[in-house]
Amino acid sequence: MDKKDKRYDAYLRILNKELIPAMGCTEPIAIAYCAAVARDTLGTWPDRVEIYVSGNIIKNVKSVIVPNTGNKKGLEAAAAAGIVAGNAARKLEVIAQVSVEQIEQMTRFLDDIPIRVMFADTECPLDIEVILYHGQDSARVHIMQEHTNIVLIEKNGEVLIKAEPQNAPGTKGLPEASGQDDYGLLCMEGIFDFAQTVAIGDVRQLLDQQIEYNTAIAREGLARDYGANIGSVLLKAYGSDIRTRAKATAAAGSDARMDGCELPVVINSGSGNQGMTVSLPVIEYAKETGAGQETLYRALVLSNLAAIHQKFYIGRLSAYCGAVSAGAAAGAGITYLLGGGYSHICHTIVNALAITSGIVCDGAKPSCAAKIAASVDAGILGYEMYRNGQQFYGGDGVLAKGIENTLRNIGRLGKDGMKDTDKEIIRIMSDC
Repeated sequence: MDKKDKRYDAYLRILNKELIPAMGCTEPIAIAYCAAVARDTLGTWPDRVEIYVSGNIIKNVKSVIVPNTGNKKGLEAAAAAGIVAGNAARKLEVIAQVSVEQIEQMTRFLDDIPIRVMFADTECPLDIEVILYHGQDSARVHIMQEHTNIVLIEKNGEVLIKAEPQNAPGTKGLPEASGQDDYGLLCMEGIFDFAQTVAIGDVRQLLDQQIEYNTAIAREGLARDYGANIGSVLLKAYGSDIRTRAKATAAAGSDARMDGCELPVVINSGSGNQGMTVSLPVIEYAKETGAGQETLYRALVLSNLAAIHQKFYIGRLSAYCGAVSAGAAAGAGITYLLGGGYSHICHTIVNALAITSGIVCDGAKPSCAAKIAASVDAGILGYEMYRNGQQFYGGDGVLAKGIENTLRNIGRLGKDGMKDTDKEIIRIMSDC
């Protein structure tokens, strides 16, 4: 792809927007960020707090430990962390630096300050509103569609900042906004071309950070007792061949992240789990095959953009498990490392999606690691199928002829078809 091609700069902008560091599961961290901005707006700690959130936020916050809180879980803990210790300027690393004294203050804050959590009246899957009160003063901050996308800041009823909701990936039908056209330029043919030809200097720093951060948390997940220890179980049960290591490293990173590990990850499509899934299996295969650093970079460009392309249709949050699209994308990156061409990569993705597209998202929690392992396995199997002359065809279930048609069908399934499934999952979780 020539640098004069408008897709070249668009794809770079997408990578720089999507591959950013975050510490902790991004939904509770988004609440902490929203609360920290509200505290800064109020100018003091509140004497009461109201939080309005969409069902998907509740789903993804309920069961994960918020890092740097002393092993606390839940929306209240996330908000308290942001209010007491948040540095709003750091966005998704808002509570990356917290002292022991601040953790103790969080505990007292949760004991002393009323925090009311309510469902938001919204059709937006990612919707967070935090209102802080101190006497007669109030501050209100509203985030929509993306984890740090502030659409409203008010103080004492006066609007300080107001922005139209962005037309984020997976939110078609909302008002047009800057950057939306970039995502519309994504297609697998363009992604493959870009991965082969991008100047490595344009992506090196971004991908070096992804390799460093995500490898570190995977190593931590394997070394210690986190969550259900899926990564360690895989290695103990099935040995340490490359296929198992590829699954185990990604699962171990999730083990650690869901259980409150205080190491950052580089995310993909707003998700740390997806960021680890698209990168760690590819990194493991690069080590195994002795691929050079440039080849690894190009494989990671491919896997990252393939995942983002799928999520454009599905949306940030859905009842469709994000590990599925990320696992298929990892399969594409692995296929590239092993010498596969464009057709091989497309068939790998389609085969993988045919296998795992029924996995639902029932919130962030320890079992995410197992779903990641299953999705990476499907990505690897998708490659092995095509290598051995086997494939699934258009007309098999939701698959269509041509990869772009299949991706649109998968997006339709995840975004529209699973809306009622999502609501039922949230109702079930609310009863537990």
